[in-house]
Formats: sequence, C-alpha cells, structure tokens
Amino acid sequence: MERRFDSDNPGMDHPSLSLIEALDALLAENSVTKAAERLHTSPPAMSRTLTRLRRAFDDPLLVRAGRNLVPTPRALELRGEVHAVALRARALFAPSSAADPSTAVRTFDLQVNDMLSTTFIPPLLDDLRAQAPGISLRLRPEAIEDTPALREGLVDVEIGIVRPHDPEIHSETLLTETLIGIVRPDHPLAEEKTVTPRHFAEADHIVVSRRGRAHGPIDEQLAELGLSRRVVAVVPSVATALFLARQTDVVSVAPAGLAQPMLDTLDLRTFPIPLTLPHLTIGMAWHPRNHHDRTHQLLRERTRHIMTSTVNNTGER
Repeated sequence: MERRFDSDNPGMDHPSLSLIEALDALLAENSVTKAAERLHTSPPAMSRTLTRLRRAFDDPLLVRAGRNLVPTPRALELRGEVHAVALRARALFAPSSAADPSTAVRTFDLQVNDMLSTTFIPPLLDDLRAQAPGISLRLRPEAIEDTPALREGLVDVEIGIVRPHDPEIHSETLLTETLIGIVRPDHPLAEEKTVTPRHFAEADHIVVSRRGRAHGPIDEQLAELGLSRRVVAVVPSVATALFLARQTDVVSVAPAGLAQPMLDTLDLRTFPIPLTLPHLTIGMAWHPRNHHDRTHQLLRERTRHIMTSTVNNTGER
C-alpha cells in the first residue's frame, strides 16, 4: 500500500519526519499544489502545513510574487540542510544497500555539463536500461555548482570538469581532453593545412563561459606572442557555441573527443589550436555518504565505462 502524507495529524505541530518531508517538498517545488502532489496529499492540507511551518520558523518561508511563490532568505538558508536531513531520514527506511543493485529502484541526481549531456547521457541511459532498469536519472542545472550540492545531497554525482571540493568529497579522473578549434566548412581557416597563431588570432571568436568571461588561457597564450583576438560573443554552453559556429564565420573551441558527435551532426571542421594549452581533466565526484552504497557504486562503474567508451569510439587518442 502506498504511504500517504498525513498533514492533518495533530502531532504535526511537533517536529517530525512528516514536517521535514513537507518543508523539503515546499522548498523544492516553491508551490503548495506541486508539494501536495509530491507527497500524495491535498493542496488545502499542504497549505495548513505551510501555516504551521511558518509559525514554527517565525518566517513566511514562501511569499506570493504574481502567480508564483518565491522563497524568503530564511527559506533559502534552510533548503539545503532540510533536504539533506530528509534524505538521511528516508534512508532509514530505504532497502538495505546489500540489495541487488540491478533490481534496485532509485532516482539519482546528476550534475553534468552541457557537452556531456549530449554525448554521454544517451549511451548511459541505454546502458542502465539493460544493466539496472530500475535506475532513473535526473539532470540538475550547472547553476548549482557553486553550492555545496554534493554535501547537501542536492546532487548524487557530479560529472565534468571537477573543481576542488571540500576535503571529504571523493573524486576520480575519467579522462583528459584536448581543445581543438572548430569552424564551419566554408570558413577561411577550414582550408588551411596548418593554422598559424596569427591567422588564429585574426579570426573572430566565440568564447564559452557560464560566468560571462571573455578572457582566458587562449588570450594569455596569444599575449605572450604579441597577439590578441576579437571575441564577438560569450555564450554559456559549448552546444550554443557550436550551433553559432555552424551559422556564421566564427571560431569556437571544444574538447576533441566529447564534441565529436555534435561536430559530425553539424558538419563542422576542426583544426589543432596553434598554442600550448592545458588539457581538460574530466572526472566525477560524489559524497562519502554514497561511497559504499552498492547501487551508487553501480552507477559510478557504468559512468566510468560509458565515459571511456564514448571518447574511445570517437577516435580520441
């Protein structure tokens, strides 16, 4: 029988797992109706629970903004901690980690950059459907990368350019990538056998930066040669840059192996960047709470296998 959330229980005025679950759902959904659906209760019942939570915290938590609800600063402070507590509380009633991971029914939150979403996630989904069909994936936005998402349980695995985390976070390198220049077929650089630093600098460029930064290692390398380039646009994702490179005469830059499927789809041309640039290190990271979980271990093992296979199949050396 499906367990239902009983928000009308008088005991809800005292701290309980149900209150924590309700607060977690409300702060995650920013909606009384969606939180009620998530916990299999009615919107009026969830509204009454929100009233109790407001009294308990002496804060409105969610306030009206037009037709939507938005969190107060206090709610934003609570969101990560409440979610982590709710996860730990639910883990008490979860199936034992000794259960067969191939038959486990779990949803994992992954934080994956946009390039990996298009090249790595499709084969991973196919692989999991065969290896562990009860596993579902939920991709989280990269916007949460500046929060302690792994520690707070917002993300189960982070995959991409893994930056330094808190000391307790586990991480491993999956592969290293070389950056290449990318242009459309009729771009002048596509016809050159060897692109020189000067010709590279003289072209118009698109830069990928989620923070909106136009200057980076390429510009530093060019400056050492007495050169500079013109950046005509800064975009937040590699996919956007490649689509723009297909439509106009600009130079984009992307990882050679991981970008190959999109390069083939868009019929783009590549060339070695005539500079000494550092390799990109692609890895994955996870919190120690999941380190010994057998189903999480299966996800990491399949991630490791698919990531390596994906790049090898594109001809990356």
